[in-house]
Amino acid sequence: MDLSKTIELFKEHNLLKVIDEPLDIDLEIPHISYIEVKKPDSKALLFTKPICKRLNKEFSEPILTNTFGSFKALELIFGKDPDEVAKKIESLLKMKPPRSFKEKISALSGLYGLKSVIPQRLKTKGICQEVVVENPDLNDLPALITWPKDGGAFLTMAHTYTISLDGSVQNVGMYRLQIYDDKRLGMHWQIHKDGAHFFHEYKKAGKKMPVTVAIGGDPLYIWCGQAPLPNGIFELLLYGLIRDKSPKLVKSLTNDIYIPEDVDYVIEGFVDPEKFELEGPFGDHTGYYNLEEPYPFMEVTKITRRQKPIFHATVVGKPPLEDKYMGYATGRVFLPLLKTTTPDLIDYLMPENGVFHNLILAKMKSRYIGHAKQFMHAFWGVGQMSFVKNAIFLGEDAPKLEDSKKVAKYILNRLSVDSLLISEGVCDALDHTSIKPCYGGKLGIDCTNEELDLKNQKEKIEESELYDRIKSKIPELKSLAIYFEDSFNPIAVLGVEKSKNGRDFYETLPKDLSKYLGVIVWVDASKNDVFNPYMLVWRVSNNVDAKRDIFLENGIIGVDGTNKGPIDKHFREWPDDTDCDQEVIANLRKRGLISVNEEFLKQYHV
Repeated sequence: MDLSKTIELFKEHNLLKVIDEPLDIDLEIPHISYIEVKKPDSKALLFTKPICKRLNKEFSEPILTNTFGSFKALELIFGKDPDEVAKKIESLLKMKPPRSFKEKISALSGLYGLKSVIPQRLKTKGICQEVVVENPDLNDLPALITWPKDGGAFLTMAHTYTISLDGSVQNVGMYRLQIYDDKRLGMHWQIHKDGAHFFHEYKKAGKKMPVTVAIGGDPLYIWCGQAPLPNGIFELLLYGLIRDKSPKLVKSLTNDIYIPEDVDYVIEGFVDPEKFELEGPFGDHTGYYNLEEPYPFMEVTKITRRQKPIFHATVVGKPPLEDKYMGYATGRVFLPLLKTTTPDLIDYLMPENGVFHNLILAKMKSRYIGHAKQFMHAFWGVGQMSFVKNAIFLGEDAPKLEDSKKVAKYILNRLSVDSLLISEGVCDALDHTSIKPCYGGKLGIDCTNEELDLKNQKEKIEESELYDRIKSKIPELKSLAIYFEDSFNPIAVLGVEKSKNGRDFYETLPKDLSKYLGVIVWVDASKNDVFNPYMLVWRVSNNVDAKRDIFLENGIIGVDGTNKGPIDKHFREWPDDTDCDQEVIANLRKRGLISVNEEFLKQYHV
């Protein structure tokens, strides 16, 4: 299923909106896509007349965005429910040696079916090589500038193919790729990516590294590219498992890398391990800009494409976005693999407003004291789970993890200072809040215990009275909201104008607040609405480093969710939020291209 077939499938299911008005690839198309995917009935968008005023260009190829923009679209792309894929993986993991002739026949039948997993290398050229661009120019691609402070145009839905130095292992990854000029394309390889591992092999050998970038084709390719498979496993094996047919690959024209034959564009080249370029800034899926850092870049040798290509793009920023649905599928499909390390795991969820690696909820069978804390260490030692900053473990009697209100109350009715484990370890390269890059604090919470008893019930207090009491000690207080007053650990969220570090703030609070509250959280009043819990989870899970920002001494759990700076002994530059250009938003609304109201824009911090 390529992009043209995906478009037809979406049309059949009323999941596509076609926009024929000329629109700029700088901010206009990204802003429309960004707002559309936040709607409860969001659709994929096909922009038929992209232009670029900056480059004085009109593009003949359409741009498709928001492909993974709903659960229905996700299921159509997969061709099945992701849980069906999980069951298939689980059955393979549980396969036992056959004991009878009948079992042997059954096992052989199952193994024979796996032949479709293996990618098929064709000896012919592919559809993706119908047109060979004689003088390749990256600026001829309608690559988006998504955010006002982005460092340039980026390929955001490209799948990047690399190969190990000895040629034995191939990889495909989903990385953002910055266009520097007509022939240079940035390679944003984070430390844990296979592409980065291969890069160091070539660097050590003093050889240039071949790279081929593909855009378009079957949308499932890009999902496989972001899948957290163990190192050394080619992600397109997963494609074959889901599709029940082998992906067909063709050789690049100027290097030895094979790519799917039905993609829309192919960009080939080599990376010189000795050459670097500043990459960024880029507004990423954390909802913050990633700052400029040196990264390798590809020098383009060839571009090929279909006769009538479709340009595939996505927009990242504050939740909810396409990664909500892509991440959901990842969670479902990889549950059986995670269970091999933690067999008492029942289920887990990475909420999109916890930005996936910042917050995870896990339901487990707790068999003995300390079992959940053992789980925490197991999670932090498994592949990409090692980048999770905050992990909360619930018992097997917990409600469905997607029911956020019931889950929150379940947690608060079991929460105590003793249930917290604060540790440290590796964190995602995109994390901005740790004191050291790629290394910071981690929080684990054990809520597998029995519900607290009535003697733990807090006294009631009105918001207005609590506001006045805290205001008398902290004049910087500007707003306050209390959540889950009917739980054993009500939460107060404070909006403040920051004038002191987290420790000093915590110690200035009235000393008897533990009579009324179990948790107190403070955020910057100018950037947050204390009555918007969805975006508060996004902000706090982003901004907290557990080693620095969690306080436990006064019988109440304190959480500093503010932006950090030198006052907090945080000397790394703190990035800005990904905020839309308000003039562009106003213009698009005036033209009828964005139809949401002010309340919607405020709700999602647009």
